[in-house]
Amino acid sequence: MKPFARKPLYSALLLSLGLGAASAWGEQSSDKFEEEKFEEVTVWGTKVWASSVAMDEEAVAIKQVDHISDLLRALPGVDVGGAHSLNQRITIRSMDDKDLRITIDGANQNTYMYHHMGNLQIHADILSSAEIELGNNSVVNGGLGGTVRFTTRSADELLEPGKKIGARAQLGYASNAANSAALTGYGKFSDTLDFLVYGNRVERDDYEVGGGKILSDQGEEIPGTDGKVRGFEGDLTDALVKLGWQLSANQKIKLGYEAYKDKGDYTYRPDMGLVTDLTINAGLGGPLLWPTEFTRDTITVNYDLSWGGHSTLSAAVFTNTSTLERDENGWTGLPRWDDYAGIIRGDAKNTGVNLIARSRLDRHHLTYGGEYIRYNTEFYADYNNIPDEFSGEKAIGTAIYLEDRIAFSDKVFFIPGIRYNNYNIESRVVDDHFDAFTGALALEYQVTRDLLLHASSTQLFKGPEIGEVFTGAGLYDQPNQAIEAETGVNSELAIAWRNEIFNAGATLFNTRIDDYIYDYASNGVTGFYGKDNVGDMTIKGFEAYAGFDFNHWTVLLTYSKADSRLSAFAEYSVGGDDPATNLEGARLDRKQGDTISVEVDYQIPSINLTLHWDMLWVDDIAAGKDLDGATLNNAKNGFNVHNVAVRWTPNGVMGGFSLTFGAENLFDEFYASQSSRTGVSLHPRFGELYLQDFEPGRNIKLTLAYRL
Repeated sequence: MKPFARKPLYSALLLSLGLGAASAWGEQSSDKFEEEKFEEVTVWGTKVWASSVAMDEEAVAIKQVDHISDLLRALPGVDVGGAHSLNQRITIRSMDDKDLRITIDGANQNTYMYHHMGNLQIHADILSSAEIELGNNSVVNGGLGGTVRFTTRSADELLEPGKKIGARAQLGYASNAANSAALTGYGKFSDTLDFLVYGNRVERDDYEVGGGKILSDQGEEIPGTDGKVRGFEGDLTDALVKLGWQLSANQKIKLGYEAYKDKGDYTYRPDMGLVTDLTINAGLGGPLLWPTEFTRDTITVNYDLSWGGHSTLSAAVFTNTSTLERDENGWTGLPRWDDYAGIIRGDAKNTGVNLIARSRLDRHHLTYGGEYIRYNTEFYADYNNIPDEFSGEKAIGTAIYLEDRIAFSDKVFFIPGIRYNNYNIESRVVDDHFDAFTGALALEYQVTRDLLLHASSTQLFKGPEIGEVFTGAGLYDQPNQAIEAETGVNSELAIAWRNEIFNAGATLFNTRIDDYIYDYASNGVTGFYGKDNVGDMTIKGFEAYAGFDFNHWTVLLTYSKADSRLSAFAEYSVGGDDPATNLEGARLDRKQGDTISVEVDYQIPSINLTLHWDMLWVDDIAAGKDLDGATLNNAKNGFNVHNVAVRWTPNGVMGGFSLTFGAENLFDEFYASQSSRTGVSLHPRFGELYLQDFEPGRNIKLTLAYRL
């Protein structure tokens, strides 16, 4: 076996540009790719696929990932906003996580808990793979902006041939500022029954920003700060138990339970910078830090079946419960706020089933299935002095779909699809039923063995969401029975080329979302303020990549660009005394400037050593009209961040041991992700609020792992 065998970068192009695993390349070269996969040496890493590129296990492991941003930020068109452990907010092409379909082992994760935190909470070390589709390019997927599928580890992928049991221990150190420990055991009870038990604990402290000083937007050091961002000290634990049962040669069932907990004394608004919390704290007189606990419990049952030599079925049944609780007794004794002292809690539960089947019939490759997802949210406020508050909302989404990949020849493939969407919602904003048929059409042309062209267009649908959980689960939302579902079209043109050494590709996209829903719509005609359709949003841009895998070098260069613009409805484009009602031409607030990433790996097989360097460069964004951005100055500063690492996996008596050493933000850049909170807002009570959610400065990391 090859100690450094890796899947070449071009194998990721099977998923390139939304083509999916059944692309023409997959048809012509599947035997070769399967042979390369068989020769791989699995260590302990996470495989990452995106719609344009992929990172293999070794490339991910060397990054010493401890936040989802470390895992995904280098992918073109993808960013992760938020530095806090509670605020892992994935964005695709400027669309935030509320417009994405995010799953873990098939369990839906979309729970709009709190607008000051992200929609996903998971520690990257537990993941076996992350598959990301940029844009909605198939009737198989829901969501407006794309799909993120995370898969956790299981015993059958970790056990070495001939072994019945295995274990792995890992210790991690980060100078800025965290320590971690993980322990995993896995094996087989019998030839048909396997198990995995995993536990991970991370102890976090307040970190220091780049340059060691927290600066204002004018470049001056903020009084009362010392370079450290307060409100990050806490403990994170993640545990996973999985059982696998091989029912027969062609069917297997997996039962999984994951328990995730993030607990600490955190700031009131984890997504906003320390300066904002200091300013508001000075005005209100309350504490800066609040005892906070987030938990997520996920139960999944996954079933895989193959039959007839040409058909497969994958089914997932799940329940996913998230809870956010904060002790707000810090308001006790404060004028105006004493009545609100108590314990605040929000629960969000997703329950459902996903079914997807594939059949190959002569020239037809059929993909068909359906889904059912039930959303339930509840809000509790246990006040000390006034009556308690309670609220709850629910929604049910169902869908069935059929897609056919028709081979007109060995070069031309035609892909039509149809989906029926049905959505019922009972919320304070709206109590209604929405349904629609959506279609998709794609054409692929295998020009040569190495050159592939692709064009697609997919209709979009998304019903209004239930309310934010932690601020009342709809309790204070403004009713709007006239609100409409969002619809639209995502269209893409793509080209991909590769040979044995080089690969390159590009995607040009145009996404139009009709009746775009904005949570803070201010109607200048009627005076309405709340969730409403404000216009038609257009997002256009492209992603491109180029790379090579030759000798001991692997190099990847990517570029991405996305621009958004709202064509506002009349009542939201003019009128009213509030300038916020003028929404014509507004961009999405999570917009990121033109982005370039570079990844370089060099391997020295004689001593089993890998050297790594990556760079992320993001351009400035000028001030301009946007949705939900800073009100006084929403310009975004660009940045340039470099990371380096070395990884050693010795053979012989030390086989199973690995040592990874590296430095993140090598040049100590002072910056904030442009998908995070940025800029300066003007508040009527507190004055100027500097929202910048600063990222950590230089961070020296060391990871030691041993696998039996």
